[in-house]
Amino acid sequence: MRILSVNVGLPRTAADRSLPGSAFAAGLASGIDKRPVAGPVAVAAPGPKGEAGGGLAGDAVVSWKHHGGDDQAVYAFAREDLDRWERELGRTLPDGSFGENLTTSGVDVSGARIGERWRVGDRLLLEVTSPRIPCRTFADWLGERGWMRRFTEEAAPGAYLRVLEPGEVRAGDPVTVVHRPGHEVSVAFAFRARTTERALLPRVLAAGDGLHPDLRAKAERYVASPPAAEEVPA
Repeated sequence: MRILSVNVGLPRTAADRSLPGSAFAAGLASGIDKRPVAGPVAVAAPGPKGEAGGGLAGDAVVSWKHHGGDDQAVYAFAREDLDRWERELGRTLPDGSFGENLTTSGVDVSGARIGERWRVGDRLLLEVTSPRIPCRTFADWLGERGWMRRFTEEAAPGAYLRVLEPGEVRAGDPVTVVHRPGHEVSVAFAFRARTTERALLPRVLAAGDGLHPDLRAKAERYVASPPAAEEVPA
């Protein structure tokens, strides 16, 4: 298991878009255009959501309301999943195409459990917090018809991570799972609970302190006022 590439980006607008078929909204700035960089990149906890951007030095997070902060400091996506989308979409998707900071190889990112801890390289320690939820910016960036629905149905969203111990990351760094919780709540499970199977939300709480605060709050609200018509999946 290793880091295939480390990807950072600067704020760009529609005029800067480079992916084939992109229909990015005119005039809207975004940091979703991440590209691989050479050499080590410093990674640290950025600060509270809404008051800070991402965890990688030199990486832009434009919308602090929805992105960045300590619990979404780093976004990882598996190269194997990008390869699957390449085959389905019939287009090349370079590392960083989904706005991920870390493109991994040999890591089951969406199968990782909430609270799982990864040692990356010698010093950096990351903890899985939540799945990525697709947004309109992501859909506009890819320029694929029905993208939000298609990405949601795939339920392999990649993972946000918080920084427990700062360090540097570079392409080729090994990834070692140093702690894997015993609960059932994987990134993919949490994604389904947030999107297509909301009746799973009470079970998400088993992830405890590892949960992203927003996901915990959503699950707690569901438990307090569950929709009467929903059934809990087996």
